[in-house]
Amino acid sequence: MKDLAQTFEYLKRFLTEERLAKIEHFSPESSDFVLPVLEDVYQFRNAAAIVRSVEACGFHKVVALQEENNFEPNLRVTKGADTWVEVEKLPRTIDSLQEIKNRGYKIVAVSLENNAKMLPEYEVTEPMALVFGTEMEGVSQEILDFADETLAIPMYGFTRSFNVSVAASICMYELKQKLIKSDIDYKLSEEKRLRMKIRWAVNSIRSGEEILNHYLTKTE
Repeated sequence: MKDLAQTFEYLKRFLTEERLAKIEHFSPESSDFVLPVLEDVYQFRNAAAIVRSVEACGFHKVVALQEENNFEPNLRVTKGADTWVEVEKLPRTIDSLQEIKNRGYKIVAVSLENNAKMLPEYEVTEPMALVFGTEMEGVSQEILDFADETLAIPMYGFTRSFNVSVAASICMYELKQKLIKSDIDYKLSEEKRLRMKIRWAVNSIRSGEEILNHYLTKTE
């Protein structure tokens, strides 16, 4: 922990006052209690819109399960959110979901299948990995069978599904409101928050990776 704090203190000297103020202001609200997991999303605009919505709700990590498509958000659509959101890329396999589950997450697929619970009534009780399916097919049957439960957004018209980026926005916002109103300690631990602040600082500094690596080499 001490080393992480010292690393961030070193990186602070390369940040503008404005950027440092933003990092200090927004980092305390960050959370990984809800982890968005994206199943082979192929439209880069959707990928970017999801990243932007995730960041706006104070969640700063997504997992992209990749098979046929590489998760590459459109930077013009993210509006800079890609600076703050960490994207972990894993193979689109059940083993990847099992790995996420082993980290302490309940696997929740966003789908109307399997007696889905409706979002307005859904109670957040433990960390959850929220799986969003492909644009055309939704969550795959393999993942539906593996998931601990399914979650659905009520719809009131003829259209029976939302665009994946819209569904992600609705879910992340609603779940954030539920967390805020709960007694759950949903925010990052001090260690996770420090690691995130270091990543934010590196992404904010020209040649940030080189500066960080130089500092780490010097302190070994």
